[in-house]
Amino acid sequence: MERIVLGISYNGAPYHGWQFQSDAIPTVQGTLESALSSIANSTVRVTCAGRTDTGVHATHQVVNFGTNAERDINAWINGTNSQLPESVSVTHAAPVPESFNARHSATARRYLYVIYNTRVRSALLPEYMTREHRGLDAERMHQAAQALIGENDFTSYRAANCQSSTPMRNVMSVEIWRHGDLVLVDITANAFLLHMVRNIAGVLLDVGAGEKPVSWVGDLLALRDRSKGSKTAPPNGLFLIGVTYEIDIGIPGLVWPHFLSARP
Repeated sequence: MERIVLGISYNGAPYHGWQFQSDAIPTVQGTLESALSSIANSTVRVTCAGRTDTGVHATHQVVNFGTNAERDINAWINGTNSQLPESVSVTHAAPVPESFNARHSATARRYLYVIYNTRVRSALLPEYMTREHRGLDAERMHQAAQALIGENDFTSYRAANCQSSTPMRNVMSVEIWRHGDLVLVDITANAFLLHMVRNIAGVLLDVGAGEKPVSWVGDLLALRDRSKGSKTAPPNGLFLIGVTYEIDIGIPGLVWPHFLSARP
């Protein structure tokens, strides 16, 4: 049996998250597995690097699957795309060792949260940005976010119904900057808890708006109490943009959203 790795991009707006729930509920996993099964002419089940929530997007989700079907790489990319809706696309494909697992072999995941900071809403790309009408100080947000760096107990930033056995996560970097009307939050960690990025974003929005002090991000971390935090930020500005592995798996580790300029 051959093991294949894919890079996947998707617009999460039409889906109830990544994870398959039932044939009656649209999910990214269910949509992708149906298309792959058509190309393989047999049932295909995939493992992903990170299960994204309802409405969350990806420019670079990584999945793997095993198959006995003899297909070339072009078939796994273009053939699968011919069976997919416009909201999901296979962007890369490569063979990988049998020991590779998209989830368990990953050493880091990287997310980007896009904030459209203006008092007047835009009719363009609303599903790809979270609008914030309050004026935001991006430098203040960046300063505050550095309190998250390192291995910490992120109880204050996890969803109440998070099923992870441990609240410990290692945040490797957080970069926040302004580009015109956009404020971008770029965060990398070994893994993320349920709603962790969105809860962090919610707190940073209050700090950036001057409603909470710079110290609040670290103070809240120390409290280990989700009920003391800010509102969970909406999902529509959130993108999974990169996954890191110790070995070269033949596909990129990062795919920046094509409609955004990279950080200057």
